[in-house]
Amino acid sequence: MRAAHILVAGGGIAGLASALALARRRHRIDLFEQAVAFAEVGAGVQLGPNVVRRLQMLGVWEPLMRIAAKPEALVVRSAVRGGEIARMPLGNAMLRSYGVPYLCAHRADLHALLLAAVRGTGAVTLNTGARITDAVARSGAVCVASTATRAWEGDALIGADGLWSTVRARVVEDTVPPRATGHTAWRALIAQSALPTALRSMQVSVWLGPRLHAVAYPVRRGEALNVVVLAEAVPAGDARDWDQASSLATLQAATGHMHTGLQALLEAMPAWRAWTLCDRPPLSGPDQMAGERVALVGDAAHPMLPYLAQGAGMAIEDSVALAEALDGCGAEEVPQRLARYAQERWERNAQVQARAQRNGEIFHATGLVRVGRDAALRLLGARLLDVPWLYGA
Repeated sequence: MRAAHILVAGGGIAGLASALALARRRHRIDLFEQAVAFAEVGAGVQLGPNVVRRLQMLGVWEPLMRIAAKPEALVVRSAVRGGEIARMPLGNAMLRSYGVPYLCAHRADLHALLLAAVRGTGAVTLNTGARITDAVARSGAVCVASTATRAWEGDALIGADGLWSTVRARVVEDTVPPRATGHTAWRALIAQSALPTALRSMQVSVWLGPRLHAVAYPVRRGEALNVVVLAEAVPAGDARDWDQASSLATLQAATGHMHTGLQALLEAMPAWRAWTLCDRPPLSGPDQMAGERVALVGDAAHPMLPYLAQGAGMAIEDSVALAEALDGCGAEEVPQRLARYAQERWERNAQVQARAQRNGEIFHATGLVRVGRDAALRLLGARLLDVPWLYGA
């Protein structure tokens, strides 16, 4: 039985992780990236134990440990008063509970790590400047065409082309675009050495406020600090652009008054970028992840709010599950194997999507709900912050 020839649309974290996982199972891969060169924008990404475990399975443990930061704790504070509400130890506590640590990384570093690993397999052809414009299943194969006026034929097509996926239409027969949630995110990155000592941190810090929250955590081995503010505010610019130039003044106009300690951190940032948060309703069945010879991974299938820090994580989980489903698979078995992948993944992804939406309501609560939330966090602390059903899987 020959290995399958698999086409992967998208050269971001989801596409590279899928290509790497499939190549390690001896499949031959053509990967298509619409940009003329591989690159990743953005700043930080949190990697819970469930994600770190999958990256370990992909054989990138050592390079991951060279680029990541290992935060000591998750600390929740009031964005208005600044006081600590709850705390959960990370570091060795995560290692004892789940066998691997909780890590934070710069997205560009993680992307570069995966790209190097993909190149090292020798089984992946990287095609840049190639955006998929059409895909057709015919005679036991799938054919794709690109803007580069080229065409390819393979045994399967994997849509890892993100929130505004073109491949998605080959699986899900809907014309509904991703929904704008009414939330906007601002992000910034700074070298820890450029911050006053009091503002440096090796923790994941979360500040909760009415209709907003802020997060800060170390990346790049702890040498830099990533800061994100998320607010229920008028969406910024073009919903398709998640790397828009913004400013502290724009951020402050959306969030209003915050505690002086948090305000000092925000004012220390050298520049701000913004993007509109979009998602889709939680998956309702496996047919939204695969059909015949086409399957979706990551945001192409299940975009979610970042309020559980698992968007990239679910894409990486998808990639490992996809490769496991296609292990030892020849061309004739592809439709059944992709159906198995979708059946195994859709409920977990739907659960994470729904929990992320729910977390947004909890994080941004006002009035009595906010008072009750803070009381519960003070009383139960780490028991509420830990998510064994997620991290332990």
